[in-house]
Amino acid sequence: MALAGIRVLELSGLAPAPFAGMILADFGAKVTRIDRVGQFVADQLSRGKQSITLNLKSAEGVKVFKKMSLAADVLIEPYRPGVMERMGLGPEILLKENPKLIYARMTGFGQLGPFMKRAGHDINYISLSGVLSYFGRKGESPVPPVNIVGDFAGGGMPCAMGVLIALLERTRSGKGQVIDANMVQGSAYVSSFLWATHNLGLAGNERGTNLLDTGAHFYDTYKTSDGKYMAVGALEPQFYQQLLEGLGLSDSDLPPQLDRENWSSSKKIFTKIFASKTQEEWCCVFDDTDACVTPVLTPEGAAQHPHNKKVGTFFEAEDGSTQPSPAPVLSRTPATLRTSKQTNIGNDTTAVLLEAGYSQKEIEVLKEKGVVEDKGQTSKL
Repeated sequence: MALAGIRVLELSGLAPAPFAGMILADFGAKVTRIDRVGQFVADQLSRGKQSITLNLKSAEGVKVFKKMSLAADVLIEPYRPGVMERMGLGPEILLKENPKLIYARMTGFGQLGPFMKRAGHDINYISLSGVLSYFGRKGESPVPPVNIVGDFAGGGMPCAMGVLIALLERTRSGKGQVIDANMVQGSAYVSSFLWATHNLGLAGNERGTNLLDTGAHFYDTYKTSDGKYMAVGALEPQFYQQLLEGLGLSDSDLPPQLDRENWSSSKKIFTKIFASKTQEEWCCVFDDTDACVTPVLTPEGAAQHPHNKKVGTFFEAEDGSTQPSPAPVLSRTPATLRTSKQTNIGNDTTAVLLEAGYSQKEIEVLKEKGVVEDKGQTSKL
């Protein structure tokens, strides 16, 4: 695979950092997650990774980590600024010992600024970046799009992208560097289009009154007679015309498409018509058209949709669950999952330490001292 031979150390965290590590693992990197001694709960984005349980509160644990980092290409750490430095594992120390190391710091607020050491979650980061203000309907409170925008689109994905950019640059300079991946800046960057078009009426004025934020009747969701929904995105005139035809309407039945003053009245007409058929019936009407009308599917429904099945958008994991397939798809070196199982905490401690150069006797001593725990069998990854 494309990242075969790249060694990654990922300090255990939640959501964005594990997602970045999963991306790298999916495309061939050897990712080792560093879990805490006594830890019982791990992230659910650990497929294809190894796990070692290590006590970084002990001097010997820090020494083990430093030894492991000498052979690493990438380190992903999810702690607030200053935590790694207090453990003696800051970038100044690790890059001095391994100048080729890519040191990725995945945080909420970043390494600078008055908020840098504050606690927070996705909703806080996207509120501070201005992105949360875009989501919601007219006259209602902003609605967080679960934790996709901050944790993943503005967190884990840019972190992985930063790692790949730094790895590419290293082929020219031979040097590693520090990556400041934080969810405030990341979510702001992802929303660049919204900033660039702020005054064009697409989004950004009064929430829920614009072209792309449910203000327009031709860019919204509508409930069907069976309690499901259809998504409508007929922006262009030629697509809007096909939408009207599918709904049994003509141009004379509604005000002009871009007549903002009458969007709400047109939406009432659309609402009544969509409520007259089931979702399946509307799919029969629109599936073979360019009206830009699609069903709003549940995760279960998405996995069974003919299009997704044809292109392999999802796959069945070893435990029987459905998971999204790695994306994008590369023609020569596509991601090939070595396993879809989630990695158990400490499953590969002995194997990782043997690979790092420790003898079996030295490993047993580390176990006796509580520096490491081995909760599994030797890894076969």
